[in-house]
Amino acid sequence: MVAQWTTLVLGASTKPERYAYKAITQLRAKNYPVVAVGAKTGTVAGVEFKTSLEQLPPIHTVSMYLSPARQEMYYDKIIALQPQRVLFNPGTENPAFAQRLQNEGIAVENACNLVLLATNQYET
Repeated sequence: MVAQWTTLVLGASTKPERYAYKAITQLRAKNYPVVAVGAKTGTVAGVEFKTSLEQLPPIHTVSMYLSPARQEMYYDKIIALQPQRVLFNPGTENPAFAQRLQNEGIAVENACNLVLLATNQYET
């Protein structure tokens, strides 16, 4: 396990065609610890979803799978988690929130989690 790289997949889904589902399965396939939060509970690759950001373990990376409008309710809670970085996957880019994160000392990347994993760049 790569414990220091615990990843929160925000916008988790049990639908195999969703990129959040694919991210969970790929992260687990590479032995990364995953915490998943979605609108509903569910399980993917042995990871049970939560429906809130309460009582989470320390998070290294937040991988965003929510549209900018749906991210707003999580701003303060994500900042309170103090992750090392937030990945804005394609379609989730949010310049205003990204600036706020950077002001809090949290790194921001507009990058695809799946591509980073496939090209062995997830930890760079």
